[in-house]
Amino acid sequence: MSKIKPSKGAPYARILGVGGYRPTRVVPNEVILETIDSSDEWIRSRSGIETRHWANDEETVAAMSVEASGKAIADAGITAQQIGAVVVSTVSHFKQTPAVATEIADKLGTNKAAAFDISAGCAGFGYGLTLAKGMVVEGSAEYVLVIGVERLSDLTDLEDRATAFLFGDGAGAVVVGPSKEPGIGPTVWGSEGDKSETIKQTVPWTDYRDGEVAKFPAITQEGQAVFRWAVFEMAKVAKEALDAAGLTSAELDVFIPHQANERIIDSMVKTLKLPESVTVARDVRTTGNTSAASIPLAMERLLATGEAKSGDTALVIGFGAGLVYAATVVTLP
Repeated sequence: MSKIKPSKGAPYARILGVGGYRPTRVVPNEVILETIDSSDEWIRSRSGIETRHWANDEETVAAMSVEASGKAIADAGITAQQIGAVVVSTVSHFKQTPAVATEIADKLGTNKAAAFDISAGCAGFGYGLTLAKGMVVEGSAEYVLVIGVERLSDLTDLEDRATAFLFGDGAGAVVVGPSKEPGIGPTVWGSEGDKSETIKQTVPWTDYRDGEVAKFPAITQEGQAVFRWAVFEMAKVAKEALDAAGLTSAELDVFIPHQANERIIDSMVKTLKLPESVTVARDVRTTGNTSAASIPLAMERLLATGEAKSGDTALVIGFGAGLVYAATVVTLP
């Protein structure tokens, strides 16, 4: 018989606060057209993107995260000292070690919070949210800060017609804490590594270091393959997340998919047969694809504009490089 005492966590977990940070520089499509042969009309029709934000030298991964996190902590009504763990999802922090989460935890003034980074691409926020829920319920942390942050402008090939217009920078954060009723549903997540070549870094860092390639590594993708996968396969995953939460699409208030492409969003809405009463996040139009940051940034904007309200039931789903995905139903803070 085990001598280990059972954990004393909360019965359930929920998102208590949300915050976001968008860099000050707004980049319209006209700037992108300086380096690729395209048009504003083509970019808008293919992606829905009109503008995106690009970070300056001071708007580092850590700096943007601290700004977004401060807002989330204030929104949750707690202090930084109460944060027991910091989970950061990013693919654009260029120091292999230490984890940028440790720097963020220190700058926020946490009391030696556990801190680590994860790399799960555009599904990273969903992965982090699932880990945070587990920590709160298990009892290893009362409050967990989950951050999705990217400086994808550093990994964008401005001469690549397929991707140059897609990516933006920013940080989104949420505080996950105890709840007396379910606030984060079961997660449906997974990976399809056999499709890893469809979204990837062009070459390893070592190829650039060793002079085998002259151009700095960037993110590239097979657009049509990604589109088909996202539209058909991710709609199924979204439906599975609804089923796991015991809900139908008619019971949803809000749909917050990864802001990859507005055509993908429209197709998922159609496939899921979401009623017109469901508010759909379309932050991609002015923020672009910010990978791990896209869902919390879209969530924050919906709440700030009043398009969604506290207590609404939202389906969130992220999907991207790996290929990886994660979907769940949450109660908005």
